[in-house]
Amino acid sequence: MIAWLYSAQLFLATAVGLMTIVMGLAKRKPSGISIGAIALVQVGLLVQLVASIVLVISGERAKQDTVEFFAYLIVALMIPVAAAFWALIERSRWSTVVLGVGALTVAVMLVRMSQIWTGSY
Repeated sequence: MIAWLYSAQLFLATAVGLMTIVMGLAKRKPSGISIGAIALVQVGLLVQLVASIVLVISGERAKQDTVEFFAYLIVALMIPVAAAFWALIERSRWSTVVLGVGALTVAVMLVRMSQIWTGSY
């Protein structure tokens, strides 16, 4: 896991999460801004997936368990897609809040993935 990429993703996921929760609580329905923001979180996770695969191919391993790291990453990749799908199906202010909760969930999972990769708690 590349440290600067992790930091950028954590900042982005947290910012998107807080922004969309505030938007939802302000009674805003999902829009191009909120869906686009969660899409950026998804793109960051895809970049992390590719970078992690390249690191593992080059011989690096997670300090704790590489399989567990990739399991977290794959599940994290599903969360923004599911949240966006929910927001597009049910277009209410609570769907915007769901986008925020999804982004914050990704942020928490990123922290755990960093712990697994670096071996720190």
